[in-house]
This record gives sequence, structure tokens and C-alpha cells, in this order.
Amino acid sequence: MITFEQALETMVTAAVRKGEESVPLVDCLDRVLARDVKTDRDMPPADTSAMDGYACRQDDRDKPMRVVETIAAGRVPTLPVEAGECARIMTGAILPQGADTVVMFEHAEEKDGWVRVTRQSDSRNVRWKGEDGHAGDTVLRAGTVISPGVIALLASAGCDPAPVFARPVVAVMATGDELVEPRAKPDAGKIRNSNGYQLCAQLRKMGVVGRYEGIVRDELEELVTRIGQVRKQADLVLMSGGVSEGDYDLVPEAFRRCGYRLLFESVAMQPGRPMVFGADGKSFCCGLPGNPVSTFVVLEILLKPFLYAMMGRQESPRMVPAMLAQAFRRRKADRQSTIPVRFQEPGWVAPVEYHGSAHILAISQADALLTIPVGVSEIKEGTTVYVRPL
Repeated sequence: MITFEQALETMVTAAVRKGEESVPLVDCLDRVLARDVKTDRDMPPADTSAMDGYACRQDDRDKPMRVVETIAAGRVPTLPVEAGECARIMTGAILPQGADTVVMFEHAEEKDGWVRVTRQSDSRNVRWKGEDGHAGDTVLRAGTVISPGVIALLASAGCDPAPVFARPVVAVMATGDELVEPRAKPDAGKIRNSNGYQLCAQLRKMGVVGRYEGIVRDELEELVTRIGQVRKQADLVLMSGGVSEGDYDLVPEAFRRCGYRLLFESVAMQPGRPMVFGADGKSFCCGLPGNPVSTFVVLEILLKPFLYAMMGRQESPRMVPAMLAQAFRRRKADRQSTIPVRFQEPGWVAPVEYHGSAHILAISQADALLTIPVGVSEIKEGTTVYVRPL
């Protein structure tokens, strides 16, 4: 058995970053930039108005000004603004020569082609040429996660399509003779397969391609055959169930027969101790416990950093401070423990009702995970803890 920290380091170190691909901006959300991005023009490309109003000389605001033209966004001014003159201007339009200020329409009165400022302001209401960046400037670095705001910047820089890292493909299977698909009515001794769908949903939420490949019986040759089939089109074969020490826990041996070298087979964490991870030089395999809370937690705190590393996304998990609304105690503290919690009033979290790693309802009610380190058996009410939002 290895520690959680050793497992995490082993997986992230083993990760092979995916290659680069070009993706249209409309499909880039949550992807990761593979190269630095430079802007091909000044941002903005000219002095422009930040408001609808009157473009004028700042020193002329205390006297009447004659309106010489109206400038719409997208039009180029045709006349300069001389002393005692102004131009009606719309937001985003280019400032005419001679003007250095825009007076908002709300702060002026216009009559018979003349404008009088009714309210003075120190703001010039101008976006100056290149204030956001100059042509040739690097505006985004490789490794940046593409958010809606980043998409706006990529569009402004003329970067469409964008160079991003390819997404890993994960083949998801569940093993167990007791499993049936959700649409089936289980007979005695059977249960519906929730893990396969849960895992695919978690993968989709993090921007990974999860392919559900169905249920595999607890039979070694069938496991070997199915793993051999799905691994051809996947970067990671992800199995739930069959990794403990029972008579039908055959997944580790099936991985070995398929040519994977297992890097570890047990982690000092709760839930999630019976977990296997391996590699064959081209792809990876991972076997998770069959209990749904275990599969959920292991993907969130171990597999997510590994898959992010394959996507070129090098970042620490977001941890939020909060005070514990209810004391936590456990009898054994020899393993790291992760429990589902829920935010209450602002700044407070409390453990949800949790009966163990088979308690699906606990995860459905949680919106964060709290990890308790090895050696800690009690956390008092009111203690500040750091939780991982889901």
C-alpha cells in the first residue's frame, strides 16, 4: 500500500501530454491552450469612445460647442474637431482628430446644432489605442484554460481556430455479475449499474471524452477480451469493480494479461483503498472499487489531476476555506479520509448523512469534499477547514 501523495505523484508523473489540435473558437470552452497567443493588432486598434456622447477637447467643456458630424461605430471620422467644436459619437467609434474627451449624452444638452455641458466629470470616457495590448504582444500563455473571457480575448487577437491540447479518451466499463443496466428491472441479487454513468458524467464535466463501454462479467477471459478491444481507441481504460481481494476480483490480473504494468495496487485512502493503476507505454489502465462513493472520490482527487496533466492543464485543485458546522470524529486515523459535505450559510460546511462508500445518496446531496489527513481523528466544530467544491 502506498500513500495518497505517492499515488498522486506516480500518476501525474506518468501522464503523457496529448498532442496539439486546432479547434474553432465556438468549441474551445474549457480546452487548454497549447501555444502562446500574440495579438496581430493593437487592442483597441485606435482611440475609441467608451460612451455614447460628444467627442471634444477637454478644455472646451465649459463653453458652447458646435456639432460638426455624427460618428457611428465602424465609421471613420471625416472631420477633425477644432476649438469650440464637437462630434456626436457612439460607443466604440473612432475618436476624431483633435478630440481627447467624450462627454456623455446624459451630461449635456444639444439645441440647434450646439452643445452645452451640464455636468462636469473628470472621466475622459476614452479607450486609448493599445491600452489592452500592442501588436505582437503575448496576450495568453500556453497552459491557459479557456474560459468565456479567454474566448473573447482570443477572438480579439484574431486567433480562430485556437491551438489546444487534444482531450484524452477514456473507455469506461463496470464489472460485476450482479449488475444490470438502469432501464432493466433487477431480479433478486441484482443491482443497477450507476458507476458507469456517474464516471462518464464526471469526465464530461471536466472536458474529457468518456465512452461508456458497458458491463463486463466477472470472468477473466471476458475481461481480457473486452479490455483488449476498448484499449485500441482509448488513452485510459477505466474499470469499476473487481479490484479488491475477493474470489471474483479479477481486474488486476486482466490488466496484466493485456500487457499493462501495474504501478500500484492499493492506496492508503478512505474510500478508495483497493485501487490499481498501470501503463503499457502507450496507454493507461485504472481499476476503481465498485462502491459508488469510492469511484466518485477517486476520480475527483486522483484521476482528475492525472487527466488534467494529459490535457496540459497544470493546476492545483481549488480549495475553499469554511468553518465546520458539526464536529467530525473517526475511530481510525491511519488513512487519509475524504467525506462528502454541503455548504450551509455563507462560510460554513457540514458533513452530509453518510453511511459509507456504498451510500449513493450522500454524493447526490454533497457540493464539496473534505479531506482529513492521516493522523487526524477529530475536527472540532467551528474549525476552519479547506474543502474541494464539486
